[in-house]
Amino acid sequence: MSQLLERSTLLARLREPRDWDLAVIGGGATGLGVALDAAVRGFSVVLVESHDFAGGTSSRATKLAHGGVRYLAQGNVGLVREALHERSAMLANAPHVAQRLPFVMPGYHWWERGFYGVGLKAYDALAGRQGLGRTEWLSTRRTLELLPGVQPRGLWGGVRYWDGQFDDARFALLLARTAAARGALLLNHCETVALLREGPPGAAQVRGLVVRDRETGTETRVRARCVVNATGVWVDAVRDMDRDAGAPHRPPMVAPSQGVHLVVDRGFLPGNHALLVPKTEDGRVMFAVPWYGKTILGTTDTPRQDLAREPVAFAQDVGFILQEAGRYLARAPQRGDVRSVWVGLRPLVKPPSEDG
Repeated sequence: MSQLLERSTLLARLREPRDWDLAVIGGGATGLGVALDAAVRGFSVVLVESHDFAGGTSSRATKLAHGGVRYLAQGNVGLVREALHERSAMLANAPHVAQRLPFVMPGYHWWERGFYGVGLKAYDALAGRQGLGRTEWLSTRRTLELLPGVQPRGLWGGVRYWDGQFDDARFALLLARTAAARGALLLNHCETVALLREGPPGAAQVRGLVVRDRETGTETRVRARCVVNATGVWVDAVRDMDRDAGAPHRPPMVAPSQGVHLVVDRGFLPGNHALLVPKTEDGRVMFAVPWYGKTILGTTDTPRQDLAREPVAFAQDVGFILQEAGRYLARAPQRGDVRSVWVGLRPLVKPPSEDG
């Protein structure tokens, strides 16, 4: 009963006739982070989420707080440096849900150990004082000690480096709780159904939202000086609300991609080190990561046009992960060994060359 009263109190605040400094649409990690940042700066903030907080991409990742090793290989040094800085801030601000994690990259060709080791040394250099540990070249024997369960046949040693791991859903909820403690009004299961627009056709400005409480069906007009669209893969649906009646639909800016993760027993990769596969058969990066007594295998990167709220893994993606895991683990996991599956949709920027 107290929870219902609490929600009724929040809804009553939402319906107060006022202008908020900032209205945020979307209760994932990005939206919650924006709300917290603004609230700490003294702005009045309201955030609405159509489903559960962190119920989409923000709770369906590989649970890693990393600097983007693969982006370094692409030459995107600026992005890696920024990500490493954010990794450091996360580990410092939330040590109870984020911690450093050692990774081992096993080499099965004579050149891999040296080639990838140099790249990971560069990764260390970019981190500077924010580094989490020194990258080391490993002998075959040491690699097998740190990665019990790895495929020993054809192993040419490995490289150990350090990155971060965090509980993504708990971290997002901590952002929500802290934002609320700083005065922000946050409501989940409260859907944005329209934008409040004022001004002549062709020059109208967004001045707020129309939201619908999904529990009662009640709609409320929420006025705000600034509106932030933080809806991730659903960003284009909200962008399309900002157009005049009869005007053409806005071209999409997001090309969704789905990442599949499988959970298997810890026995497939005992120990406290994660495994990095820098280049799978189709050129992707894959991880095997210890997680609450189990092991996470993933991920994939498959384009997807539909934006299902509860996306289901494609059979070929599950098969791909199991096949690649079988190449690197002494005991290859089978479909019957999978304890859980989750799918996260990534809001990748649509290349300008693609038709909208």
